[in-house]
Amino acid sequence: MKTIIAKRVDSGTADTSEIRDLARAAGYTVVGEVTQSRRADPALQIGEGKAEELAALVDETDATTVIFDNRLGPYQTYNLGQLLPEGVEVIDRFTLILEIFGQRAQTRKAQLQVELAELRYELPRAEAKTSLAKREEHPGFMGLGEYDESREQDIKAQISRIKDELEQIEQTEQHRRERRRDSGFDLVALAGYTNAGKSTLLRQLAADLDVEENENLHPDLDATAESQDKLFTTLGTTTRRADLEPRDVLVTDTVGFISDLPHWLVESFKSTLDSVYRADLVLLVVDVSEPVDEIHEKLVTCHDTLYERNEAPIVTVLNKIDKVDDEELREKRDALSALAPNPVTVSAREATNVDALLDRIDRELPDWERERLLLPMTDDTMSVVSWLHDNAHVEDVTYGDEDVVVSFEARPAVVSQARSRASELRTTAAESA
Repeated sequence: MKTIIAKRVDSGTADTSEIRDLARAAGYTVVGEVTQSRRADPALQIGEGKAEELAALVDETDATTVIFDNRLGPYQTYNLGQLLPEGVEVIDRFTLILEIFGQRAQTRKAQLQVELAELRYELPRAEAKTSLAKREEHPGFMGLGEYDESREQDIKAQISRIKDELEQIEQTEQHRRERRRDSGFDLVALAGYTNAGKSTLLRQLAADLDVEENENLHPDLDATAESQDKLFTTLGTTTRRADLEPRDVLVTDTVGFISDLPHWLVESFKSTLDSVYRADLVLLVVDVSEPVDEIHEKLVTCHDTLYERNEAPIVTVLNKIDKVDDEELREKRDALSALAPNPVTVSAREATNVDALLDRIDRELPDWERERLLLPMTDDTMSVVSWLHDNAHVEDVTYGDEDVVVSFEARPAVVSQARSRASELRTTAAESA
């Protein structure tokens, strides 16, 4: 699919590198671009002369699509379509992102989130079609579709239905997270911009490289994460156990942030981000090989998104240090110190400093508590001892004639649950006496 990239900026030079990456990620072949520095034209986004230049380039290259790196209103899409050769589609960056999401969505949850985002995007366009139809114009051109008076209500009904289903899925996932916490698992989430190296880092942190153990323990979770140099390889969430004895740690890779996302799109993927918001620790992964101004801007966006609902500590991970020299790394650390105090520097690709990152994870996660329990010898005592071996770090078990003494350390939630189970054993023993 041949496409022309178009971008307007208020001033300066337009950077089309990200939109080109997005286009390639969606399977397009970029055959040309048109850029302009000026204030937005209400009717066309770009000026009329530049729009005519765009139409000529489309005709010359036989492009079938024009992708704008600007947000296009319904009327701008319509007006641009009338200037371009017949059959050429006009989309903007958000339509393109949704197209990529739709291609990558594998799970029911991801598919629902994509559908929700698409409907939220379509709603104002349905309203525009109504307006055009009332003016006896023809809104079927260039992406607006044919007018259907009932479409607005259909969209609103579908949005309501999908939100209800996503809420049910999120409740189920929250119950699973709580069960994992009760079972002694610390939950760590990887966050950051797309292509920062989160999926590669997850593979380095994972203990269960053959993934069989993880699949048996958590069959609802994806066991593998793709590591590719392209955007949005992770759309849902991928969770694996980390190599961090004696702790049991689950690390989750999530969909990457991308710049200038509209509120309706972020909101549609809110339930995926809940894996970040409800973690015990967030690793904010940054590509340190990018220009420092770009890193700074991305960190600000990530912090704004995370601090809105996140309560867990955040550790910044400066990834891809194999692409920068020591002096550049030092300069960038100093420049970013206000946003990223005491970061961990790693190369996920070459496994550099992964042990240091694991140590930092261990220090930042909630402290474990030491406990020594005296358990009466009953029919259920051995199942409690076995449960402690599964959910805590058992240091010693001493068996007497009438009782068992277990020394262990574990998450506070596990210690509390162990005390409760010991109390139940004592009540049972007293009733039997």
